[in-house]
Order: sequence, then C-alpha cells, then structure tokens
Amino acid sequence: MKLYITILLMAIVTYVPRVLPMVQLNDKTLSPKVAKFLSYIPFAALGALIFPDILYSTSHVLSAAAGTILAIVAASCKINIVWVIVAGIMGVYLIELML
Repeated sequence: MKLYITILLMAIVTYVPRVLPMVQLNDKTLSPKVAKFLSYIPFAALGALIFPDILYSTSHVLSAAAGTILAIVAASCKINIVWVIVAGIMGVYLIELML
C-alpha cells in the first residue's frame, strides 16, 4: 500500500508542473519575443541532456569528440541523417583504431 501511495504522489508531483502553465496561460497571448525564446528551450534541453553522455560513450574522450565533430560537420552540410550517423560512427571507429 505504501508503494502505491508513493507512486501516486510522484505522479501528482510530475503532473502538476506540466498542467499548471497550460491552465494559467490558456487565455493569455505571449509576445513574439517570448514565444520565439520558448521555442528554443526543447533544443537546449535536449543538447544539455545528450552532450555529456556523448563524451563518455567511448573508451577515449578524444574519439568521442572526433565523432561528434564529424557528425556536426556532416549535419551542417545538410546531408541525410543516416550519413550523419555513419560519419560520426566512422570517426569514432577510426580514432579508436589509432589509439
């Protein structure tokens, strides 16, 4: 029974902060500057969550950094996402062979 109460309380604690802004800001309009700023938050949060794990995903930080840099360069060339992933993997693989 104690486990169910704990799960219920955890659900409430995570649900309320997500629903409260929707309820409070439902009839209000945000300024274009604020709306544009808020549109970038998911990308920033995703980067903050993923980037630290990228550097420690291989046996050497150098190979992880090389793969990341190659993937960023490939992505900036606007090629297919599959080739971006392949470039990152190949960069890591080649540097790992050298180390």
